[in-house]
Amino acid sequence: MLDWLIIGGGIHGVHLAVRLIGEGGVAPDRLRIIDPADRLLERWRACTATVGMTHLRSPAVHHLDIPSNALQRFAGGGKKRKVGRFASPYNRPSLELFNSHCDYVVERFELSRLHIKTRALVCSLDSDGVVVKGACQSDLRARHAVLAVGATEQPLWPPWAPRDDARVHHVFAIGFDAWPTDHEETVVVVGGGISAGQAALRLSREGHRVHLVARHALREHQFDSDPGWLGPKHMARFGREASLDRRRRMIREARHRGSVPPDVRRKLRRAVDRGRIVWHEAAIHDATASPDRLRLRLSTSAVIDCDRVLLATGFSSTRPGGRMVDELVESASLPCAGCGYPVVDHALRWHPRLHVSGPLAELELGPTARNIAGARRAADRLIDALRNEDLASTRKVS
Repeated sequence: MLDWLIIGGGIHGVHLAVRLIGEGGVAPDRLRIIDPADRLLERWRACTATVGMTHLRSPAVHHLDIPSNALQRFAGGGKKRKVGRFASPYNRPSLELFNSHCDYVVERFELSRLHIKTRALVCSLDSDGVVVKGACQSDLRARHAVLAVGATEQPLWPPWAPRDDARVHHVFAIGFDAWPTDHEETVVVVGGGISAGQAALRLSREGHRVHLVARHALREHQFDSDPGWLGPKHMARFGREASLDRRRRMIREARHRGSVPPDVRRKLRRAVDRGRIVWHEAAIHDATASPDRLRLRLSTSAVIDCDRVLLATGFSSTRPGGRMVDELVESASLPCAGCGYPVVDHALRWHPRLHVSGPLAELELGPTARNIAGARRAADRLIDALRNEDLASTRKVS
């Protein structure tokens, strides 16, 4: 039996593994990460590469290592630091640098050998711990488990968008490979947030005719929620709020959905002004198809004929984890709020042997729960709980 099993090999799963091994005293051979991808962080890499991200939205202190300055140390200083590795403001790392640092962290903690490459299909709880049945693996048993599943497997698909047309794709679909080929195409990007903006800019750089359709004007925010949510400025009031329905409302109101940071906004405005991107502030009423073109009818009465539609409309807000989590909730009678998300304690325990991270922890961690910063805060809670349990065990023995 393992001591810890982490379900999910993304940003949260990797950082939690690093902290459990590096700070929690968990022996590597007593921990495993279960994820169906060929390598850890594969979904992160696929999504960020698809939209053409150049720099992260978050600052350099948000990374997957343990010390807060680890990424900056990894980048080197003085003459060693290459131009473009960090962007202003807040020393935001380039995607290339961040991914290189992730590779370094995974290698240093030898996490690849702890990666079980299968999908967790069934998760159940018994008196001894957690049992997970995988698609290509015998049952895994652990004393403790962490559900570190994200929303990246549930891209939000607008109701007007046909699912059976090979020219309409969601950029965050698993296995997305529908980026335009070398010849010039007319491409419509749908969405008003950073992913849509980055995708439109990448397409324009590659010489395609780009239309960007958003239901609202460009909303500028440096981060996807106010930095005050990372500390007591906002979290103190959130923590005092007993109503989970009101907590959900606070999260919804705090998030700057469909927003872009200032640098992306400047690039978009410049591209629009130069005619490289055509901006449409409108909803899409419907899409009709002919053998060689797609026609989109907008709420402004405008019509766009195009070769391809790329949806950058984010992810569904429903509870992630799919059937596995649904069945776990029912079989173990796990408490959920009205929105369907877990009701957990300060240590992010949904059950004495089951912790959560990422979106599943947001009713406890607030609107930053899904981010890299949220992964670090979840790990803080988990490590604190382990240390408190160790202290309690020592007192009992003495």
